[in-house]
Amino acid sequence: MLKSIHAALAMSVITLTAFGASSAFAAPLKVVASFTVIADFAKNVGGDRIDVTTIVGPDGDAHVYEPSPADAVAMAKADIVLVNGLHFEGFLQRLVDASATKASIITLTKGVTPIDFKPEFADADAAEGAGTGGGKTVTDPHAFQSIANARIYVKNIAEAFCAADSDGCVSYQTNAAAYTKKLDAVEGEVKAAIASIPESKRVVITSHDAFGYFEHAYGLTFLAPQGISTDSEPSAADVAKLVTQVKQDKAAAIFVENITNPRLIEQIASETGIKVGGTLYSDALSQPDGPAATYIDMMHNNIRQIKGAILGS
Repeated sequence: MLKSIHAALAMSVITLTAFGASSAFAAPLKVVASFTVIADFAKNVGGDRIDVTTIVGPDGDAHVYEPSPADAVAMAKADIVLVNGLHFEGFLQRLVDASATKASIITLTKGVTPIDFKPEFADADAAEGAGTGGGKTVTDPHAFQSIANARIYVKNIAEAFCAADSDGCVSYQTNAAAYTKKLDAVEGEVKAAIASIPESKRVVITSHDAFGYFEHAYGLTFLAPQGISTDSEPSAADVAKLVTQVKQDKAAAIFVENITNPRLIEQIASETGIKVGGTLYSDALSQPDGPAATYIDMMHNNIRQIKGAILGS
């Protein structure tokens, strides 16, 4: 008898607990993020109220990514799809069409002031659908490389989540405000690090032109053999021109990027005598156990690598 009462009480507790949990928490929002930086922003804003699927994963290159059937399935099931825009995701429209998704497509660069890019090298190509064709000016899509712009992405994400899940709006706004304070702190560290570098040494080389917004915001100059996209190889003439420019501008450091083949950078390093200073994370975060597992980690890694290579510390 006593055992049956205990069993009944236990069952009641389980039932009440389950009921409380189901009534207190709605099913998480199904969110698809086009690449890892956006996924990280979404997790910081959404917390446990969202379930995030990332299309282009760690160390992946969104410029040349080919979607899989699993990506189409995730898109079809999504409530919200978060994208960069500005032609960053060349695959996006094909994936939207293939999935027939009914999700809201949220472009996170809304409210960002775009900067234009004019390639130094005639053969450099821009993002899919916006080829440079002999040096035409195009829009640089890498807006997230400015921390001020990252704050805009976060604001747009919070607004999108609030529109889709009004019950969680206070939570989203609170999380966004807390994360924005962390971004403010990181931006202060980046500015202080660059201020410690003599102006004559603020020239670095990377694989492709992913750091225009960082350059514009913080005062470094970046040179690269490829344009704003990685979807084509620079010509031998472009590489030769860059080598000449590097020697004239006295670049202080050269870096490989996590998303690109290091061969070209190693060739330029060999021809200019500049030692490769490390790896910068441009269009994707690292694996979870890597040095740039989050956006904030990425910024810390990049400025540490740049400062260390230039100043030898």
